[in-house]
Amino acid sequence: MGLFSNRKKYATISTKEEAKISETKNKIIDKLWIKCSGCNDIVYIKDVKENANSCPKCGFYFRMSAKERIEQLIDDETFVEYDSSLFSKDILNFPGYAEKIEQSHEKAEMNDAVISGIGNINKIKVSIAVMDFSFMGGSMGSVVGEKITRAIERSIELGIPFIAIATSGGARMQEGIFSLMQMAKTSAALERLREKGLPFISIPVNPTTGGVTASFAMLGDINISEPGALIAFAGPRVIEQTIHQKLPEGFQRSEFLLEHGMLDAIVERKEMKEFLYKFIKNLGFGEVKN
Repeated sequence: MGLFSNRKKYATISTKEEAKISETKNKIIDKLWIKCSGCNDIVYIKDVKENANSCPKCGFYFRMSAKERIEQLIDDETFVEYDSSLFSKDILNFPGYAEKIEQSHEKAEMNDAVISGIGNINKIKVSIAVMDFSFMGGSMGSVVGEKITRAIERSIELGIPFIAIATSGGARMQEGIFSLMQMAKTSAALERLREKGLPFISIPVNPTTGGVTASFAMLGDINISEPGALIAFAGPRVIEQTIHQKLPEGFQRSEFLLEHGMLDAIVERKEMKEFLYKFIKNLGFGEVKN
């Protein structure tokens, strides 16, 4: 049984540019094969899916949708989605925004760039919010900020850990100041979570940039990422164009951030669920009793 039903001027970086930097578009061939951007080999899609969405030949990480990540991390048939009916509106009459929203609905098959709800990780209950880059580059507008805030508030209400998986190009410029407000809103909610002594586990993955990085994504009690993930405020191309200097090798990748104290751990995708389970269990959270 699947987890989901089949329901149909602030921009720190260019989403299109960061998409090119973080991952070359992977060409799907006949819906059975895909070209790996790591080794340039043609690999069987089924093998990629069975290998946690990574190349079975070179280990390159393909992007995962929010639904795929929840299916990977949350115990079968325990996830309950909340706030799925929320959707963005063109409140500023920004040119072309309504069309972009509609296109993203069809492409990502979700109402906005985050899915949130309650589920179990090896029988330990958590509140979780997972962003999806395929919906307008994972940009954070009013709906994204509201859903993440509500997910934090559910953690407080139920006394359970909060986990956020971020992947984003930053604040959604089409919503102007309303998108910027979400930075403060989510950060304030996390402070209330902290006052209750409840943990926030933040998992920024490739790519996480802009206003999302500058707000909740780097405020975890523990910040974890995957190997090779781009995590930044302004992207490397933007910085190089500004300072007219070549940046260090691996600058703003997860390994660089770990070395400089911005991350606490880098965890292989296949090992993430077990890592989260052990971390949460060591904090004293027990398993749900049947």
